[in-house]
Amino acid sequence: MTGWLQGRDWDYHPHQLETLEKAQSGKDVLLFAPTGAGKTLSGFLPSIVDLTNNEYPKHQLHTLYISPLQALAVDVHRNLMQPIDETDMNISVETRTGDTPASKRQRQKTKPPQMLMTTPESLALLMSYEEAPQYFVNLRYIIIDELHALMHSKRGDLLSLNLARLSTLTPKATRIGLS
Repeated sequence: MTGWLQGRDWDYHPHQLETLEKAQSGKDVLLFAPTGAGKTLSGFLPSIVDLTNNEYPKHQLHTLYISPLQALAVDVHRNLMQPIDETDMNISVETRTGDTPASKRQRQKTKPPQMLMTTPESLALLMSYEEAPQYFVNLRYIIIDELHALMHSKRGDLLSLNLARLSTLTPKATRIGLS
């Protein structure tokens, strides 16, 4: 990832490296930063480093990204795939939203990607499945984007309930909140 950044004359921001350090030590992180400050990379960096430095099965959910907006989940997926593809990282990344075809949703139940981008509503559906405990058992990172947009709303309440259940299924998963 570093080489990919340097090829664009970019470098890590201090908050990105601090997020990485805290998350790698198992601490939950809440990052407040302005638009364009690299919050998304901050959120995904611990997961990318973990997936590239360690062997994980291809069809085991490792990272769950939750966005309040379906379009944002799709955009983040597209933006994340650029460095993954250009550096030949062997990481599977998919979206699961209300627009995901039923055939893909069905496949994702038995063969999930390593990184899944979704919305609070789609997460609620995933959590309702009988297989949810097995589906989420190996989850390492939970990234919640635009956290402020979910506060004080029914969608935020729904997400809070599902995050509480997730914490019982995957107590060692690290949460990274972005706002």
